[in-house]
Amino acid sequence: MSVCTKMPYRKKLVAKTSCAAAMLLGALSLGISPSFAQDFPEGNISVTIPTGEGGGADRDARSFAQVWNKYLPRNVEFSYYPGAAGQVGYEFYMRGDASPSNLLFSNIGPEVIMLELQDVPVEIGEDIVYIQKTSTEPMAIWVGANSPFETLEQLIEEAKTRPVTISVSRLPHPATIGMLALGEATGAEFNLIPFGGGNPTAMAAITGEVDASALPLANPITFGEEARVLGIFADENPVPDQTNDAPTVNEVAGTDLPPLTSSRAWAVQADAIAENPELIEILKQTMRQTLEDPEYIEAVRASGVPAEFIDPGNQEEAMQEAAETRELAIQYRDLLTGE
Repeated sequence: MSVCTKMPYRKKLVAKTSCAAAMLLGALSLGISPSFAQDFPEGNISVTIPTGEGGGADRDARSFAQVWNKYLPRNVEFSYYPGAAGQVGYEFYMRGDASPSNLLFSNIGPEVIMLELQDVPVEIGEDIVYIQKTSTEPMAIWVGANSPFETLEQLIEEAKTRPVTISVSRLPHPATIGMLALGEATGAEFNLIPFGGGNPTAMAAITGEVDASALPLANPITFGEEARVLGIFADENPVPDQTNDAPTVNEVAGTDLPPLTSSRAWAVQADAIAENPELIEILKQTMRQTLEDPEYIEAVRASGVPAEFIDPGNQEEAMQEAAETRELAIQYRDLLTGE
């Protein structure tokens, strides 16, 4: 990982130029030509997204791809395979070629939980490897602007008198763990309804079809004044100015729940790494360049996502998060499966 990616995000903002220069000098010292990406195979890059078109993963992948093209000038083709909490997309992806040009854009949290809880013939590390994290964000409880619930306390108290409906994108999800654990700790009853993707999940809360929603924090933020964040599953609110200084769930409920986050990440088939390590290295280096480019920061902001969520992480860090998420799924298996 470069020195730049290790820096806290706010410091990175003022160090972009020097970081870019350092990267170029480092590449030259290693004998890597600035045009090393020309060695990457011609043709399109195929990207499988295991959720629906127009959702958060699609938004984030497109923000990345439009800047990545500066460093790896190849057309990117997106395919969407929602279903079974991401299982359909992962199984489809594994039927494709083990090629550096065949990528998966993932949401580590819900998808690792899915792989742990469902009978999926795909093993992280053995079959698929996450090679580059792009962003990380906490889970949040939120409501539409017209909701009668002004605070998380009100929502919890209401859920002690009747089942409160909560839209979620899929049941195997860090946000789902958060709501189930919160209900168990407080005696509140939350009825979780999966909508099969971030977009329909969010719209259910905006229109009042459900009482509230639990999703990654970027989702309600992108709706601006149409959404009201009630609580965040984190040790602190990373973007208080964009969430009306919303409190953490633990602050409100007096609970001790672990931070519940998820990261977007690029992944490849493990065989592609074994067969073409030099081409995978080109992917990694051009991805790092993209993440350190001020144009990428602006692309993220333009999509409505806080730039504070940009969180570069190399293969080791991405795989470590996957391992920790798997342990979380095991810890909360009974709540998630109802067993």
